[in-house]
Amino acid sequence: MKRVRIDFAPPSLARTLHRTGVLAWSLALLALLLCAGAGFIGWQTMARQRALDTQLALVRAQSAGPVVVVAAAPPLPPIGAPQAAALNAAVMQLNLPWRALRDAVADATPKGVALLALEPDPRRRSMKITAEAKTSDEMIGYIERLKRQELFSGVALLRHEINELDPNKPIRFQIDAQWSAR
Repeated sequence: MKRVRIDFAPPSLARTLHRTGVLAWSLALLALLLCAGAGFIGWQTMARQRALDTQLALVRAQSAGPVVVVAAAPPLPPIGAPQAAALNAAVMQLNLPWRALRDAVADATPKGVALLALEPDPRRRSMKITAEAKTSDEMIGYIERLKRQELFSGVALLRHEINELDPNKPIRFQIDAQWSAR
């Protein structure tokens, strides 16, 4: 048979506390601890927010004040004459109109002429071209074709020689071609 609880006493706090089970008390304690933890975290968050607001107000007050000028880094020591000359030579080499020079020489070079070397001199705005041709007519024709190129303002034959050791006896020659500034 099941136990029947008959209680005719009026409801009161003491009676409710007495009849509350262990599980209910455990859940109530857990709820109380969670509420206390949440309150503590909220209090810390508010304190941190107040500290950040104070810092922000301080930074705003400082930024509204006079501007502080920071001294620039000390100037670098001057470059010596040899270093300056080396830098200028490198810059001149990099600023050569390589593509235009190559295209002009390639356009003027016929099949019977073999290019051996191209030596630009950026200071004089000239280029030494070393080449070989089978005949003197091809050599002279090549020089004339170079003279007709727009890029070159002056073309001159510097030297020529016949290679007697080669069975074809080609003419090796060197040309100085001045290029014009564009």
